[in-house]
Amino acid sequence: MERYLPVNIKTEVITGGPSKNVFYPQVTGMKNESFQSYMNQQIVDLTQALIDLQYGNMPSTVEEVIGEYEVKNNQRQVLSLSHSNYTYHRQAAHGMTYIKSLTFDLKEEGLCSLKGLFKPGSDYVQRLSTIIKAQIEERDIQLLEPFTEINPNQDYYIADKAIVIYFQLYDITPYVFGFPMFPISVYEIQDIIEEDGPLGRMATNK
Repeated sequence: MERYLPVNIKTEVITGGPSKNVFYPQVTGMKNESFQSYMNQQIVDLTQALIDLQYGNMPSTVEEVIGEYEVKNNQRQVLSLSHSNYTYHRQAAHGMTYIKSLTFDLKEEGLCSLKGLFKPGSDYVQRLSTIIKAQIEERDIQLLEPFTEINPNQDYYIADKAIVIYFQLYDITPYVFGFPMFPISVYEIQDIIEEDGPLGRMATNK
């Protein structure tokens, strides 16, 4: 059906010589040009915020900046994007990377918060935290300190029939572990997700 067609995406780039290349997506061809402009501005703002975060993180000179993105979901009127920014400062022990995501509900024409994916009043924080605790134990993930629970606005993206909750470097694990990511099937939390929301649409087989 036409309403389930993926949106068109083109790649733009911010350059600053050979050591700075930040790629980011822009949505094109949507019938609602106003919402398309809103989406693209949100993407640009996030891209710039990651750059600003990296440049302001250390007083030393920035020697390399690499920004990339991934389309995690582009179906069922849900667009979920993941943006990463790697920056190396002169004389640093290693570079630093941050990942942030944006998820848009094309049906309701809005940006999706984590809370907004679930039914009002559902204790989604506790439910997701319990699942993550179990995954930490099953996967024998080394933690910097005992895990308690996620933030109400924890970083996430949607990938097909799963929501992926993730943490930044150093948030809960040592740097060498990388980004701790916890995929959770929509069917495991189907009783608390908004049926007509982005996760609800992922759970249907239509």
